[in-house]
Order: sequence, then structure tokens, then C-alpha cells
Amino acid sequence: MSLDMLTAMSNKYGSDEAYVLAGGGNTSFKENGILYVKSSGTQLGDISPAQFVQMDMEKLADMLDRSYPSGDDEREAAVLADMLAARLPGQEMKRPSVEAILHAMFPYKYVLHVHPPLINGLTCSKNGETSCFEIFGDKAVWIGLTKPGYILAEVCKKAFDEFYAKSGLYPNICILQNHGIFYTADSLEEIDSLVIKVDTALEAYIVKKPDFAPVTVDEKAVCKLIPALRMLYSPDGKASAVFCVNRQVLEFVSDWAKFENLLKPFTPDHIVYCKDEPLFIDTDENLTEAFDKYKNRKGYLPKIIAIKGLGFVALGASMKEADIAKALFLDSIKIAVYAESFGGPLALPNEFTDFILSWEIEQYRSKQSASQTPQKRLDRKIAIVTGSAQGFGKGIAESMAAEGAYIIIADINTEGAKACSNELNAVYGKHCSIAVTVDVSDEDSIKKMMQAAVMSFGGLDILVSNAGVLTAGSVFEMTKKSFDFVTAVNYTGYFLCVKYAAEIMKVQHEYAPSYFADIIEINSKSGLEGSNKNFAYAGSKFGGVGLTQSFALELIEYGIKVNAVCPGNFLDGPLWSDPEKGLFKQYLEAGKVKGAKTIADVRKSYEERVPMKRGCEIKDVARAIFYIVEQAYETGQAIPVTGGQVMLK
Repeated sequence: MSLDMLTAMSNKYGSDEAYVLAGGGNTSFKENGILYVKSSGTQLGDISPAQFVQMDMEKLADMLDRSYPSGDDEREAAVLADMLAARLPGQEMKRPSVEAILHAMFPYKYVLHVHPPLINGLTCSKNGETSCFEIFGDKAVWIGLTKPGYILAEVCKKAFDEFYAKSGLYPNICILQNHGIFYTADSLEEIDSLVIKVDTALEAYIVKKPDFAPVTVDEKAVCKLIPALRMLYSPDGKASAVFCVNRQVLEFVSDWAKFENLLKPFTPDHIVYCKDEPLFIDTDENLTEAFDKYKNRKGYLPKIIAIKGLGFVALGASMKEADIAKALFLDSIKIAVYAESFGGPLALPNEFTDFILSWEIEQYRSKQSASQTPQKRLDRKIAIVTGSAQGFGKGIAESMAAEGAYIIIADINTEGAKACSNELNAVYGKHCSIAVTVDVSDEDSIKKMMQAAVMSFGGLDILVSNAGVLTAGSVFEMTKKSFDFVTAVNYTGYFLCVKYAAEIMKVQHEYAPSYFADIIEINSKSGLEGSNKNFAYAGSKFGGVGLTQSFALELIEYGIKVNAVCPGNFLDGPLWSDPEKGLFKQYLEAGKVKGAKTIADVRKSYEERVPMKRGCEIKDVARAIFYIVEQAYETGQAIPVTGGQVMLK
């Protein structure tokens, strides 16, 4: 079916970042007087046949013969009303693309509209029109800078009619200044052929290509700046910041003179997702003053912050929004480089930019692209969970992700961490988590983990220090090596994680004094009472409670709450149930449970010690974590989650 073929074409180009970013671009197909066009708020990369709007082509054609108000707002409102009225019955829940009229004008069946940076290097250049004629001759029509919407459709109709009068055909290629390109033909094979021909022709004229090779960066300096920028953008912490640097970026941010080429937007898409002007700052600049000056001048906060000599930061209310802003600003950089081959870059004029900023249709598109799901308990909080590749830690990470948190899966088990992160991203979206290899007993490893959190998400709101080990044995059997190992992970590792997490949280507090961050140690009931033939573990956990109380007293000055959760035995987890290394087997072999002859005997013994007659479960600990984060008046506590087995005195 033709609609299936349209979907295939849309998915092909929509999933290729060389042609489409942020769900942009558009496609359509005509059949039996019906235009099937992509609906606003959908993405070509994964659009389905049901997501195309069916429109009456006769009604769309009639719109070009009507008289609309001269004022931009009044005209576009009237045009939108008529476009909505052109939808076929049953299509009322879909909003057609603003370019539906233009799609209907082409006499060919298929239309592909995209904004490739290679093409826009031409369309956003000083010699664009001259170069277009030189490269494509009479094979393409060039449309000068025109406001999108109805005015663009009118201008294109006139240009198409003139093209037909000269050649007896309508154009298959329509190139729009500071906008993009339309390909149109009667088959998908012809569309693909046109794309290849245009790309090949342009490549031959390109004298310089963007160089996105990786570069080394002063991560320590960057990690001091990004959390500050994030909190200035959103003092409640409900924001994300994504850092970006490569060789080409570094060239543009090296000084103000080079950055000026990126100071104004090239296309409407750049305005929608990056606003109309980035903020350029120096590393020693007063960030608060810079933000205030920008906001007072523009009326809103910057989406892109260029940092002299370092790179740039993209900001957004969510990771999705920040990631889109990053992608679009990188697109601007590509365009600026390609445009050097055609006389240099040409940005949009101010009056055009102002029109896009206030245009209802583009505001709608921006909101659709960056739409948020309903707020959850940990909505958009950035969290590290150590030891989260498996077992209790993985369950905690999954529970936090389900409540809206962005998660750094940190574990010494690299492959396990990657697998866990992939699972979370498959369920909650690609921006949900990253995997980081960490050895919590190694200071440098912890530093890198913290830097990864900041560089990837913009800061840190919650540290869950969960990584731990347990080696059971009597005082007569325990070796110093085993004792030191337990202490290094459970006690020293907790200290090191707090030390470097607090550095980030302290910066955030400086720029948002009313915002609280949380450090939560996953302790144990063994941190509340002694444990027979398990002194190494119990001692490290008793020490953890002491650290928690001490850290709480010191760090509250910086808006950091420090608490511990003390779970009962997680009998269903691998720590207990692993047939080779689990505690059931260890305790049986150590003779810790008198009279036990089998693993089942050991398990039953531990269940009988709990008034609620079961082991602790992940959901029990997750609820305690949520309580701690939501409770603004609690710090320094060790909260038992033991089913009544251990009660505070």
C-alpha cells in the first residue's frame, strides 16, 4: 500500500540524523483527492500509518484563493482554522502540519521535506541563491527568505507556476532559504535518487567539513560549572544540563570573534529548540550576573551556554529537552562550517526570528517535542546508585527510575551495569540512565563516576551508597585481608562516595540555597545490632551509621540531608540465595544456625525471626528512600526496614 510506503520512507529519513533532528521534517502522499500528511507532535523516525492526517485536497487548494487578514497573528489563526476544517471525518484528534497546503500544491505523489545541515550550509549562506543556480541550474527552484505557513505557500505557488511556464514541468526539488529542502516525485525510488544527486552535487562544492573529533577537556573545571548553570536555569533542580565539546566546538568557543557566527539562529528549528541567542561566558565570569543580564534583556533564560575555551552546555526542563537543544546547536555549528563554502554563514534577520518566537504553531511543536509525562515522586532527579548492576541495588535503581529519576548505574561489574542501563532505557526512554564502572574502594574511580554524572545529566540530587560486600566467619577464622576488604568497600567506600558527591551538591546549594540534595546509605539491620560470626560486616555497618550521623551534622549547612536505610534480610536476592556464594550456604557451612542441616533450614530460621514472617523486599527499601527524599525535615537518621525484627530504642 502507498501509505505503508510513505511510512517506510518517513522512518528511513526520520531516523537518520543527517536529514532529521528533534522529530522535525515532514512527509506526505496523495491518493484519490486525499492528502496523507504527518501530524504535528509525531516523529518521522517511528511514525506509523495511523499517525498521518487525512485531508481534503480540494479544501486545501481553495485556501490559496481566499483572502486572509494581513496581520501575522490574525492571518495564521484563520489559516489554522481552515486547515483544521480540511481534515476528513475521524481525523479531528490529529493536528496537520503547517506545511500541508504546500504539500498539496505539488502535483507529485510523494513529498519529503527535511533540513539536512549539508543542504542548510547552502540555504543559510550569503551566496546561497547564486550557488544554488550554479550547482543545480534549472533542476531546482530557489525560494528566498519567507515566513513559514500560508505566506510560504503563496510564494511557492507563484514560483512553481513560473517554473512550469518555462519548462512545462513542476519542480522536483524546492530549496528554501534558511529553512531546508523539498523533494517530490511519483515513487520512492525517484525520491531516493533525488536525495543522492543533491548530496553528491553539494559534496563536490564543499571546501571544509565539520570536524567533530574528540578532544581532551578539563573535566574538573567543567564539573564546577555545569551544576551551577543547571541550578540557575531551574532553582528547584527540575532541569538537565548536557555538556558538549569536540574539535569543531572548541574552535568556535575559543574567542568571541569566532563565536559571533553562531550568535543568531539559522532556521526556525534552531529558534524553537535553542531560542534565538546563546549565552557566551568566560570561566571566571559571575554566573548569576550573566544569567540575570540575559533574562532581563531577553525575557527568558538561555538554552545554550557557550563557555570560552571549554565547550557548551545545553539546558532543558528534562534530559530530552536538553538533548534536543544540544543536537540543534551542533546542527548550527555544522551549517556554519558548510556555509563557508558558499560565501559564509547567513543568519535569520531579527524580524523573522521575532515572528517564529511568537508563532503559535511553532510554540505548539516545541511543547509537543519536549512534553513531560505526569510528575512522579522523583521527577527529573539525578541519582547515582552504587552496586546497582544486580540484586538489591538493581531493584533500587529500577524503582527510582519508575518514579521519574535519571539513574547512573554504577558498579564494578561493567557488563552488568550496561545491561541494567539498557533495560531501564528500553522501558523509560533513552535518556533514563547511563552505566559507569566504579570500584568504590578506589578514590580515582569514584571521582570519575561523579564526573560522569555531571557531564551526562548536569548534576547530582541523590546518592544511594548501596555497594557492599559481606564475608561471614568467626573471629578465629577471619583473615585480616578479608576484614580489610569488607571495611574498604562498606565503610571507606561510603566515605569516599560522600566526599565527592558533596562537592557537586555544595555547588548546587550555592546557586539554589533553598534546594535540598540527599545522600542515602543502604545500611543493614546489622548496623543496629551485633551479628554473630558476622562482625566484619556488622562493624562496617555500625561505622556507617556513625558516618551518617556525622556527615548529617556537617553537610546540612549545604542543603545536603544524610540518612541511612537499614533493611532486614533480602532473602530472595543473590546475596542470600546464590547457590555457590550466598549467605544461606555460608551460614550453613559456618555453623551459624544451630541444628540447620540444609539451606532450607537456614532460610526458615531467618524468616521465623521476623514478626512479619518474611524477608525484606526491594519495594520496602524503595519506599523508605522515597520517604527520605520527600521528607524535608529529617537528617542523620538510620531508618529500620526490618519487618519488626529490629526496633529502635
